[in-house]
Amino acid sequence: MAAHVSPASLATKPIAFGTDGWRGVIAADFTFERVMQVAPLAAQALAQSYGDSSRTVIVGYDRRFLSEEFARAAAESISAAGFEVLFAEGYAPTPAFSWAAKQQNALGAIVITASHNPGMYSGLKVKGGFGGSVPPEVTQKIEAMLQSGESITPSSGQAGSIQTFDPWQSYCEVLKTRVDVAAIQAAIASGQLTVFADVMHGAAASGLSRLIGEGVQELNSDRDPLFEGGAPEPLPRYLGRLIQTIQERRAQAPQDLIVGLVFDGDSDRVAAVDGQGNFLSSQVLIPILIEHLAVNRGYSGEVIKTISGSNLIPKVAEQYGLSIYQTPIGYKYIADRMLEAQVLLGGEESGGIGYGHHIPERDALLSALYVLEAVMQSGQDLSQRYSALQDQTGYHSTYDRIDLPLASMEVRARLLETLKTQPPTEIAGQAVVDCLSIDGYKFQLADESWLLIRFSGTEPVLRLYSEGLTDQAVQRNLRWSKDWASAI
Repeated sequence: MAAHVSPASLATKPIAFGTDGWRGVIAADFTFERVMQVAPLAAQALAQSYGDSSRTVIVGYDRRFLSEEFARAAAESISAAGFEVLFAEGYAPTPAFSWAAKQQNALGAIVITASHNPGMYSGLKVKGGFGGSVPPEVTQKIEAMLQSGESITPSSGQAGSIQTFDPWQSYCEVLKTRVDVAAIQAAIASGQLTVFADVMHGAAASGLSRLIGEGVQELNSDRDPLFEGGAPEPLPRYLGRLIQTIQERRAQAPQDLIVGLVFDGDSDRVAAVDGQGNFLSSQVLIPILIEHLAVNRGYSGEVIKTISGSNLIPKVAEQYGLSIYQTPIGYKYIADRMLEAQVLLGGEESGGIGYGHHIPERDALLSALYVLEAVMQSGQDLSQRYSALQDQTGYHSTYDRIDLPLASMEVRARLLETLKTQPPTEIAGQAVVDCLSIDGYKFQLADESWLLIRFSGTEPVLRLYSEGLTDQAVQRNLRWSKDWASAI
């Protein structure tokens, strides 16, 4: 069902960068004029932040409505400002452009994508030459230049060139070095492993086939800028076709190892579906990947988790002598840490997972390859492997989250003030034993469950997360938080 948009909501909003780029409604907030205004300023901010040793900027795009045309407009405006542009000859995952920025020793990359947002949106992400999202200081610099009305004039008086490149080639080459591609191909060819990939009409389309061959059975490969009226987000409500396909395959081949992989619109988030058709978020995948990388791949380093990450993550890390570093929610915090420490893996509950031996960027296709390798080498279904980790650590839990729309930003402010001045000492009959406030308020409860209350920074929405030893405890905490919010 398509989202309803009121006329008031289509009023042009100021250009502002969120946790990963600027996004807006196409033709209302996100227009050709604004893209051509932002893109050269972003290139200039990259040059000011990372030096003038390079004047090359990568420009890429996803499969959304007008993405290639918006990217072409960005490339031309960047070139007119005196920069050299490497322009993608086709769509590709956002991590491919982050990799290209590093591999080409470029200043950075400008990517036209709105990631997992519904089809009415487009967006612009800014990546640094190090291969990841730029820090807030850089996007704040872009916003300041926009507010001052600054424009960019070529220092040489001449426009730069625009050359095209294949964004897939080097990206696939480096990903193939990270895993045993031949072993995965052999497992698929022999029938030991069946792989389904739901690319959600997005930029991951053809990705796994490019990496491991034609044995991958891809769903929703066609370009659909409306995303079937939904959003290209790896959540159960959008995965009915994949789940049904896997269940039908299971009925035909009950002994086979079956893996379903799910990619968001620009292929930087990942999820999975097990051989029984159960949805598995990155809360499940991250512990499996920690074990696989530490045991089978021999990697070491810090494990980075966001505040909303499962408590199983530090328990698995501890088993293998790996330290834990906790951040606020948002992959930029993980990426910042990756630039200053030796990191095994960094992950967030919304599906972004990245690796210290790659680039400081979440990368869904690389995660998918590691998931396939872990399944193949263990010979176990993903849920079996997860249950084994729970048994090994003695920690069995369940997790859920909901987004609760609020009546107004005033209500949001009132709730936030209450948490600051009168935080609860008891939640749903359980004493609060600890509170962490690096991002929202995370309450650790006496029954070993936790509840995290966060607020959207841009809209009146309350984000509620909970993990507990039973589903009853999780749902009890979420119900309590909804009732608490309604009462204030």
